[in-house]
Amino acid sequence: MARYALILAAACGFVIAAVSGIFIVPFLRKLHFGQTIKEIGPTWHNSKQGTPTMGGMCFILGSVMAVVFALLSLMNSTPELLGGVKSQNLYLSIFTAFGFGLIGFLDDFIKVIKKRNLGLRAWQKIVGQLIVTTVFLAGLELNGTLTTSITLPFFGMVNLGIFFYPLSYILIIGIVNAVNLTDGIDGLCSCVTFVAMLGFLTLASFIGEFNLSIFAAALAGALAGFLVWNFYPAKTFMGDTGSMFLGGAVAGLAYSMGRPEILFFFGAVYIWEAATVVIQVTYFKLTHGKRIFKMTPIHHSFEMSGWSEIKIDAGFSLIAAVCVALGLVFAYFYY
Repeated sequence: MARYALILAAACGFVIAAVSGIFIVPFLRKLHFGQTIKEIGPTWHNSKQGTPTMGGMCFILGSVMAVVFALLSLMNSTPELLGGVKSQNLYLSIFTAFGFGLIGFLDDFIKVIKKRNLGLRAWQKIVGQLIVTTVFLAGLELNGTLTTSITLPFFGMVNLGIFFYPLSYILIIGIVNAVNLTDGIDGLCSCVTFVAMLGFLTLASFIGEFNLSIFAAALAGALAGFLVWNFYPAKTFMGDTGSMFLGGAVAGLAYSMGRPEILFFFGAVYIWEAATVVIQVTYFKLTHGKRIFKMTPIHHSFEMSGWSEIKIDAGFSLIAAVCVALGLVFAYFYY
C-alpha cells in the first residue's frame, strides 16, 4: 500500500498543479500580478514584461494537497506510518518550505502592488529567513533528529560540534537563495528541482524515510504539472513565492533525513548558479569593472552564447541528474 501512496502523491500533485493553473494563471493576470523585468537584466527578456508571476502557488497547492491525499490513503491500511518522529520530520519539512515561501510571497506581493522590482528589503528577507531556519532546526532538535555529525567523503562521519549550527544557517539560507537565483528563465528552476526531488524520493526510500518520500514524490509530480504552464514559452512564472518554497523544501528534506551534506550533490546546480554571482561581483570590484562571465547567474551567459532556453533547461537538468546520481552513490557507500 505504501508504494501506491507514492504513486497517488505524484499523480495528484501533477493533476492538481496542472489543473489549478487553468484558474490561477488567469486570476493573476486579471489582478495584473505581472513580472517586472529588471532594468539590469537581459534586455531580450523585456518581451516577458507583465507575464503573471506568483504562479508557484500551483505546485504549492498541488504538492500539499497530494501529501494530504496520500496520508489519508494510509489511515486504514498502515496507520503506524502516520505518527512518530518520521511524521514530525515530514511536517517540519513542509513548514520550512511554507515559511520560506511566505517570505517569497511577501516579496512578490510588494513588487506587483507597487509596480517595482524591489520587494522586501534585503535585511527583511534575512531576518525572515533566520527565523524560519531557527524554528526548523529547533524542531529537529526537539524531536531528536538533529545531529552535529555529517558524513564526508574519505573521512566518514565527522562531528562538527558547535560549528554545525552556524554552518547550517549558512547552508540552508544559502541554498534557498541559490534556488531563487536559478529561477531566471522559463522552466529552468522547475526542471532542475524536479530532478532533485526524484533524488530525494530515491534517497528517502533507501534510508527508510517513507514519510519524507511522500513529500518528494508529491512535489516532483506537482512540478511536472506546473511545467505545463512554466515551460518555454512560459505562461506564468513561479516568482519568489515558488522558488523560495522550493528552496525550503530542498533544504528541509536534506536536513530532515539527517543528510545535510547531500545538498552539495542534489543542489549542485543551485550552488553553481550562486557561486558564479559571487565570483563575478567579487572580481568586478577587485578589478574595477572587469568580468569573468558574460552575465550571471551563469544561465544568462549561456543565453548570450546563443543557447535557447529549452537547451539550457535540458543541459542544466542533465547536469543535475548526474550530480543526483553521484549523490545517491555517495549515500549508498556512506550509509
